[in-house]
Amino acid sequence: MDSRHAKNSSYSVRDILTVLFKNRWQIIGIFATIVLIVGVVTFQLTPLYEAKSTLLLKIGREYLNKSDLNSNSPLMSLSQGELTNSEIQILTNRNSIKKVIEAVTLERMYPDLAGKGRSGVDPLEAAATRFEEGLTVEAVKQSNVIEVSFKHKDPKVSAQAVNLLVDVFKEKHLQVFSGPKPALVESQLAAYERKLKDSEENLQSYKQKNKVFSIDEQRSLLLEQRAELDGALKSTESSMRELQNKIPALKSQLRTIGSSKTPYAQPDRERLIDEARSRLLTMQIEEQQLLKKYTEENPLVVNFRKEMQVVKHYLHDQEAALNRKTNLGNSMYQTVEMDLLRAQTDLDSLKGKAAALHEQLRRTDAEVQSLDLTERNVQELKREQAINQKNYETLLSKAEEARISDYMDRMKLANISVIQEAIPPAEPVEPKKSEYMLRGVIFGLLVSLGFAFLSEGMGRTLTTPEAVERRLGLKVLASISHKEG
Repeated sequence: MDSRHAKNSSYSVRDILTVLFKNRWQIIGIFATIVLIVGVVTFQLTPLYEAKSTLLLKIGREYLNKSDLNSNSPLMSLSQGELTNSEIQILTNRNSIKKVIEAVTLERMYPDLAGKGRSGVDPLEAAATRFEEGLTVEAVKQSNVIEVSFKHKDPKVSAQAVNLLVDVFKEKHLQVFSGPKPALVESQLAAYERKLKDSEENLQSYKQKNKVFSIDEQRSLLLEQRAELDGALKSTESSMRELQNKIPALKSQLRTIGSSKTPYAQPDRERLIDEARSRLLTMQIEEQQLLKKYTEENPLVVNFRKEMQVVKHYLHDQEAALNRKTNLGNSMYQTVEMDLLRAQTDLDSLKGKAAALHEQLRRTDAEVQSLDLTERNVQELKREQAINQKNYETLLSKAEEARISDYMDRMKLANISVIQEAIPPAEPVEPKKSEYMLRGVIFGLLVSLGFAFLSEGMGRTLTTPEAVERRLGLKVLASISHKEG
């Protein structure tokens, strides 16, 4: 029973045709009404014309970054996709759109907005919003090309708006990417030029003030002089130690033979005087040699002259004694006494020399330390000069770049090329009448057929034997056709 009922409940082709034939006038009426309404609405829509322009973006000076003063190597700061998106944002900014509307005039573009100014709404803002709805800006995939299109009911206005937007975009592009003005860079260049000259003058002035000519040579001479002084001091101290050991022995020997001491013999005293005169002459020669190297105030010269005074006093005493014509005396005592006197004189001389060498060493060490400090100061001044020199050269290059960039901006030479300008389109892009009518026909068929089957399913009449079997679940034995006379 269930299977039979399921079989009887399905529509056959005859049933479908019966329903269509029975409701043919309703189907035709509904279909015609829908198609007519769609057609009327379609033909009453305002046609929109779309003008298009294509732009080529070239990687130029705008996207090459350079650090301000530390590098001259340009670097790309954006990828190709980021570059294209940045340009699209510049192109579609609202200020540029407002400039286009003002250039075309609000009355030509959107006359319904001109002069109406709803409360709290600026007509130009409303026009810009409507302009954005009709504007399409897309980047062509795998290329540096941007496509700009705009829809308007007037084909001439559509093309004019697109071309004006491209021109405003070029100006805005130059404005956004314009570098510093040449006057500003040149003022900075003049300031760094003054800094460079000041640093050069400071370096030269410091060298002249501190008598710096060649630090390496000066240091080499000072170190060589110190080595000589140190060697001389060690030799002097060694000689002093020998004399300090010798003098006590001579004094002891002199005391031993003192009991037999007699006045000097005149020939021996004359020999001592001759030796003293010879030593004084030698010292005078050495004094002249010292004065060639050092000034008279130099401690080495002063102490040497003190030694000369000791020898002069000794010579004076011996000459005075000779004038008294002393008798012959003990020759051994005279010899020892002469050796002691010579040793004491040499020791005093060596002490003075050692003190002078110590002072000279101290001064030499001080000069070395002063030279080290001077070298650090000179290096600091040279570094300052080098930095100013580098900054000046970098700014000099940037000033030239700024002049070139300013010239290109004034000539409106942007790295954007128009591949195709917008021209007034011949055919509207909206509404698409054939597409709308086709959709109206399909929609009308679906609605009319749906209405026919819906009314048949909800109706109470039985028009075919199959409908009787389907509704009542009984087998129809016979049917009689009826035809209205």
